[in-house]
Amino acid sequence: MITAAIAVPLNLVFGLTASWCITKFEFRGKALLTTLIDLPFLVSPVISGLIYVLMFGAQGWFGPCLQDHNVQIIFAVPGIVLATIFVTFPFVARGLIPLMQAQGNDEEEAAHVLGAFGWQIFRRVTLPNVKWGLLYGVILCNARAIGEFGALSVVSGHIRGQTDTMPLHVEILYNEYNFSAAFAVASVLALLALVTLALKLLAERHMSAELSAARDVPAHAGPAVTASASTNASSSASSGAAKSFNTTQQRAVKHPLKQGEL
Repeated sequence: MITAAIAVPLNLVFGLTASWCITKFEFRGKALLTTLIDLPFLVSPVISGLIYVLMFGAQGWFGPCLQDHNVQIIFAVPGIVLATIFVTFPFVARGLIPLMQAQGNDEEEAAHVLGAFGWQIFRRVTLPNVKWGLLYGVILCNARAIGEFGALSVVSGHIRGQTDTMPLHVEILYNEYNFSAAFAVASVLALLALVTLALKLLAERHMSAELSAARDVPAHAGPAVTASASTNASSSASSGAAKSFNTTQQRAVKHPLKQGEL
């Protein structure tokens, strides 16, 4: 729980900032940032934990420097937090990016024209519009942080009372043939999973409604504009035909001889 309490707020800040930059601005490295957000989905959690060991372990790239400064990352809480942050940071951004893209920039531009500044626009316009998408991403991020096993099993060292999370504690109890305690901890995880599922369904329903509302605005405006254009075109064609008929009649009256000859 301590790991989730540290990792989830950090991922919330990163995901909100990254999704805001990706959807509202154009800059160099935008495609690279989007690719980096998807990176944890492409890498096995065990491999990511091994990478941390190779970087910050006693024999790793930064291991001697960390030992000189008496800093321990692997087999300690900082290693668990770093591994958790890596495997969970895509969820908030991936929950917000589609919603922000569907909503567009019209409201932010209108607020800017009315004299609002960047922080005011973000706090009073952007943030209220994405609150349900933000909650949806936080719920998924928290669920993954609580239930992560692969990466943490590599970097934690399974030190009881210091570096064991709930899934790791279930494994320790099971290996010690303490099945009752292992079942009790697993039951708590299952209860947290049910609560998370209920909150996820609630946030998903509200986010789907916001997406539908954002996508239906241009869809409703389109037929109205088309119908108006068709009406204007029909009226223009009718008036043009009437003018042409009147001109023909006037020419026939002015030249009766030619009409008789025909």
